This record gives sequence, C-alpha cells and structure tokens, in this order.
Amino acid sequence: MSNGLKKALVFSMLPGNLSYVDRFRLAAEVGFEGVEAPPTSDPGEIKKLRTASEASGVPIHSIIYGGWHAPLSSGDPRVVEKGIADVQTALHCAKELGADTVLLVPAIVNESTRYADAYTRSQQAIRKLLPLAEKLKVVIAVENVWNNFLLSPLEFARYVDEFRSPFVKAYFDVGNVLAFGWSEDWIRTLGKRIQRVHLKDFKRSTRQFVNLLEGDVNWREVRKALDEVGYRGFLTAELGGGDAQYLRDVAQRIDRIIAGA
Repeated sequence: MSNGLKKALVFSMLPGNLSYVDRFRLAAEVGFEGVEAPPTSDPGEIKKLRTASEASGVPIHSIIYGGWHAPLSSGDPRVVEKGIADVQTALHCAKELGADTVLLVPAIVNESTRYADAYTRSQQAIRKLLPLAEKLKVVIAVENVWNNFLLSPLEFARYVDEFRSPFVKAYFDVGNVLAFGWSEDWIRTLGKRIQRVHLKDFKRSTRQFVNLLEGDVNWREVRKALDEVGYRGFLTAELGGGDAQYLRDVAQRIDRIIAGA
C-alpha cells in the first residue's frame, strides 16, 4: 500500500461460517494485507491459522490478547499470575504464527484498584514478561482502551518510556481517544513509540462507535500525523464483522483514509 501503510482487519470480522483458509482467502480477495488473530495455546488451532495464512499469503501480523479477564493491575496476586501466564501464552502464540506484536490492555482502574496502584503493578508485571518478549522478539504493545488508565498522551508516552525497552511500545487506537482527546494529537505525542494502529470511528454526540469515515475522527489530520511521526505498517480495522461486500467496503474506506480522505 502507499507509503508503507498496509490494510488489516481483526480475525473476528471474517465470516465465522467459512473455514479458516476461506476466511483468509476472502480477506485477501477484498483487499486486506494482514490479519490480527486471537491468542491460542491449542496446537491444532495454531496449525489451522498458520495453514490459512500461508495458503492465502495474508500474514498474521499481531495477536489481539487484551487482558480484561485477568488484569495485571489486580490487587490479587493470583489474578496477576494468571494474567502473566496468559500473556506468555500469547507471546508464544505470536512467535508460532509469525506475528511480531501482542496487544495488551495493561491495567484497569476501578473502585477497587487505585490509579497509582494500577500504574506500578502493571509495570511490575510487564517487566516480568520482558525477558520472554525479548527472547521471542515479540513486542508487547500497550493499547489505549476505556479502562480509565493512561488518559493523556503525555502519560502514555512516559509509561512506555519507563520500560527502556524496544519490546514495549504503544498500540494506538484512533477511535478510543475521541471520548476525551484528539487522535492526531496522541499520534504526534506518541510518535515512534507506536507499534500498531487500530482503526475505529466515534461520534461524540451519541458516544457511539460508527463505521470508518462516519464519525468525528479527523482522518485527514490523522493521516498527516502518521506521516509526520514516520509510522509504517498495519492499519487494522477493529469493527463488527460482515460478508464479502461489507468487508470490501471497509477496505475501500481504509484506502480513502490512506489517500488522505
């Protein structure tokens, strides 16, 4: 794609009634150049995903781990231990599938977890994961999500910098910051820390996620900002799923974004 930007989508957007090979082939057919897959430790599942990727020529570029179910910020050491083990599984899965990135929701701030505790606990846990990430050469990419955490681009940048490691970076979600910021501002602040980009759009008036180019994201400025910080790589749609016609339309919307819509 132009300027080294590539179109990708999350695996869940592909029709579930098709075989894995047919899902990946459909992704290629409608114009996508990468898939972001969920983590698995099942050897059969890993084989199916790898076979589908190889048969279609569409790489699995990232593993969408998440982290909501066992937050690294929990006050319960057993929950944190489970979270660490599950991220390790995701890192191994990434290596097996040829992906160089694992998306991580680093912490959750709520009534039972103070912001300061979420910050220190999650960093401690990620530091325990770093030796494996380094060994496997897979980046842990921390995402901005609605978890009441890393609510400013300055803080997000600082959080990443404090690891002093090329294996902890930012996974920037364009749509998620619209509720409390401006995507282009975050991109310019995060700069070279950005490992991957999720594409969503958001309407502030109704506080709802909408299809690309139908919300309040200033895509022209986002595109300029990505160029300014030298971002190259995958732009991954994270939307609802649909049929071939719908997916082709999403791919064409991303084409317009890349062209400077």
